[in-house]
Amino acid sequence: MDLKIKKGLDLPLSGAVTDSVVRQVPAARVAVIPDDFPGFVPKVDVKEGETVQAGQPLMHHKQEPAVRLVSPVSGTVTAVVRGERRKVLRVEVEASGNGAPLRFATESLTDASTVTMALAESGLLAMMRQRPYDIVPSPHVLPRDIFVTAFDSAPLAHNVAAGTDKVAALTAAVKLLGNLTKGKIYISRRDSGSCPDIPGAEMVNVSGPHPAGLVGVQIANIRPVNKGQTVWTMNLDTLCKVGIFATTGVVDHTALVAVTGSEVRHPYLAQTTVGVCLDALLSGQLKTDGGKNMRIISGNVLTGVKETISGFLHYPYSQVTVIPEGDDVDEFMGWASLSPKKMSVSPSYPGHWFRKLFSPDARTLGGRRAMIMSGEYDRYIPMDIMAEYLLKAINSGNIDAMERLGIYEVAPEDFALAEYADSSKQPLQEIVRRGLDGLRKEME
Repeated sequence: MDLKIKKGLDLPLSGAVTDSVVRQVPAARVAVIPDDFPGFVPKVDVKEGETVQAGQPLMHHKQEPAVRLVSPVSGTVTAVVRGERRKVLRVEVEASGNGAPLRFATESLTDASTVTMALAESGLLAMMRQRPYDIVPSPHVLPRDIFVTAFDSAPLAHNVAAGTDKVAALTAAVKLLGNLTKGKIYISRRDSGSCPDIPGAEMVNVSGPHPAGLVGVQIANIRPVNKGQTVWTMNLDTLCKVGIFATTGVVDHTALVAVTGSEVRHPYLAQTTVGVCLDALLSGQLKTDGGKNMRIISGNVLTGVKETISGFLHYPYSQVTVIPEGDDVDEFMGWASLSPKKMSVSPSYPGHWFRKLFSPDARTLGGRRAMIMSGEYDRYIPMDIMAEYLLKAINSGNIDAMERLGIYEVAPEDFALAEYADSSKQPLQEIVRRGLDGLRKEME
């Protein structure tokens, strides 16, 4: 199947990885952050000072005790960090390098119930997402179809071709997940060179600008989700982890991370562990010329999480971006400056016409104002929805309108590019997440 995405925009940012050499970055400290897993209500299973194995549960879901978040490394629990009203913020583990990872019995995974329970208990189910609501899937609701995106089109994302060494794991994963759905397993890729054909899966060749790599856009253009239907989604790395788990019984917690951004001296690829402390990735890599303040983002500039250098890598564990903060900039005319160094989607600015790489900072460049109904969002969301009307329905709490306008199809990341280009400076991703959570609460 061929899919051509026409709407969207590739942001021309400087700081991309240009070297394919992968550095090994050991993880001395890691953290599991429950907020990275929407819909997961954590109940902590360990105490500070306790010794754990890689793959051992650190937390479980209060409503679905079989669904767990597990330790990426063998070591010692150093902190259970809580926030206001004792909310669990993260569980930190210091790696010891000793102790074999926990091994699961995977020889008898031949039916849907045993497969879902194994995925839930191993922590792999938490790395997947369910549409509607964009949450961790329930092990009791089987998907109509399963969608896998094999490439990342986000700004500065680095895609590594899935070589022949991964075909066996991917094939095993497709075979295992085939027990969970009567529909198809779709794998979307840029071309056959980036991901070979996987037996048992429907391969989809996708072309076009970002957000072509978002699984929500792929679902909307392949087989949309309607009310009452459930699909599961994941990236290719998670699919590969499922295959390794199926063949070995061990959960693979390695992560290939692109360290990118204009404030990184030499952007590079790091082979490390999921949830690694960012200090291990960024130590000695940041530019300090001029004493500029920096915005460290775990993820990409559109959907990532703001962190400090002592923070941790957030799910989906594939990218770290560092850009200028911009709080020390004294610019003539501010956001209205016509400097050709300013990146803009508007043809009113000279930077729109220059085909060059930009180094923008983290400033909003304008104040929040009422949503302008101009059709602006539709240029960046290649889905059959009326984005502006859906957002207004969410803000007004009109559930009937939200359902009619396609809220079951969307996730916050689908609106990230439109949020960047929004002249109203509205927090679109925050609005969509609030709408999805509110709707789920009403339906349950």
